[in-house]
Amino acid sequence: MPHAPIYLQGLIAAEAALFADAREVNGVYVDTTTDHRKLEPLRRAAKRRNLELVHQTRDELNARAGTDKHGGVLAGVSERRFVTPDDLLAAARNEQAGAPFVVMLDGVEDPFNFGQALRSLYAAGCHGVVMRPRNWTAADSAAVVARASAGASELLPMALADDPEAAAEVFNDAGLEVAAAAETPDATPLDEADLTVPLFLLIGGEKRGIKRSFLDRCRLKIAIPYARAFDLSLGTVAATSVLAFEAARQRRR
Repeated sequence: MPHAPIYLQGLIAAEAALFADAREVNGVYVDTTTDHRKLEPLRRAAKRRNLELVHQTRDELNARAGTDKHGGVLAGVSERRFVTPDDLLAAARNEQAGAPFVVMLDGVEDPFNFGQALRSLYAAGCHGVVMRPRNWTAADSAAVVARASAGASELLPMALADDPEAAAEVFNDAGLEVAAAAETPDATPLDEADLTVPLFLLIGGEKRGIKRSFLDRCRLKIAIPYARAFDLSLGTVAATSVLAFEAARQRRR
């Protein structure tokens, strides 16, 4: 039985879905009152997929999306397509943008935060993201993630793993250093860690964090040094941004 269509909301998310190859795009729907000049890049992107823009009233768009917060543009898409870890690494190496940098986001409990974290990872040059099979790219949250990530969720290659241990084993076997973001006594301060090596980095959610069993087997643990005493850790979005852009800074040397 075919799945109900997923509607990505907003011009940026719709364009990203059309440019990426992560989903089938079945239709692009736009408000009849929108300035045609503003929609020209979207029209060209749709044409490459052999699609024409479908003009609808605001009420018709609201009915499709189930909300009026779509900005007058919707892309009807299929479920997300994932790549294998091998394909993710091959794409990273084909970019010729330095050593592979792969991140697993685990335990992020809010789709908006997940999308914001993806936005930082994409901007910082992360080559791909790993997640569990149950994740925020499914139908009931894909639109939130796409908008919060400014389309980065569609552009970043994504692979699935049953758990962090399984993912770490695959990428370690492929020659990547396995690291975890952790505030532990033996963690290396972020500015002293070498993030230029081929790297698989696990970032845990704010509530559950990373399992002790994983940290015990992880050779490299990375801590974000604070400028003053502060007992509470950064939120996942902020921590992801700090880690990703430090990796980007080091890799520009």
